[in-house]
Amino acid sequence: MSKAFDSSRRFYDAYVAEMIKDKFSQYEDRIAVGIAGEGSDCFGYDDFMSRDHDFGTGVCLWLDDDDMKEFGNELSESYNMLVEESTDTVLTARLSERRGVMTIHDYYSNILGVDCDVKCGILSEEKWLSFDHACLATAVNGEVFRDDKGIFTSFRELLLDYYPENVWRIRIAGELHKFSAALQVNYARCMTRDDVVAARLCQMQGLEAAMELFFLMNRCFAPYYKWTYRRLCELDIEGRYASLIRELSDAPCDRAAWTGKRYSANYINMGDTVIVIAEQLAKAVVRMMKEHNLIGRDDPYLELYVNEVLN
Repeated sequence: MSKAFDSSRRFYDAYVAEMIKDKFSQYEDRIAVGIAGEGSDCFGYDDFMSRDHDFGTGVCLWLDDDDMKEFGNELSESYNMLVEESTDTVLTARLSERRGVMTIHDYYSNILGVDCDVKCGILSEEKWLSFDHACLATAVNGEVFRDDKGIFTSFRELLLDYYPENVWRIRIAGELHKFSAALQVNYARCMTRDDVVAARLCQMQGLEAAMELFFLMNRCFAPYYKWTYRRLCELDIEGRYASLIRELSDAPCDRAAWTGKRYSANYINMGDTVIVIAEQLAKAVVRMMKEHNLIGRDDPYLELYVNEVLN
């Protein structure tokens, strides 16, 4: 974890836990505490540049709705006073809004953008399909230090169990289509027209789909886009897939490779590095899908597998 995360953990151990024990002993086992949610420190990715917007020391204290009504205001006042008086805490205004006392319901509902039934711990397929993967990654990052009641952790584990099977397949099919349309069809069409701007957009769309497919195959939520590649590198132990992603992002649209070429759906122009890397990524995706028993063929044209994955 990051220095900011470590300092927040030390702040909890040295001050917050003691404050709760001294002033709220009768409620101690009803207060969940940790660091999670929005902010690069919750992913362990904050650095010197983070200090201009969401940097500092602090923790989250999560209560259910009833406990918030009973003692939430008093707990919030005591916590805020502790932060103000401590010489060990430095919070930017933005991060201070993401720390402190909050309800479990509001924490998950605000991040995921839907009304979450945290008590029952149930999510419909419709809600799962509405979630953005980066929001899901944000909801389950960080660490829970204490949660005796288990409500916060129970809903967290529901999300960490990942997409239901049908939703998982739908998301895979969507990214297969996105990759194939962008890099295995439209990129060549655009380069044949000498429309490099559109071709570059195809390249980036395919890049995004390739990364998301890796996360889906590894059953892990991809974080906010500026941290996606960093997280992918952490997951890719062998490093081969991450290397291909980097190569694709660096590869120029080679106009010379398309001089005099006419578009054909059956022609793969291996003279263009973008096409070469795209095919290598497609083969890697096929291997991963076969490992999950989603498909039984080896053809690298990913559009072929959309209906197979869905069915």
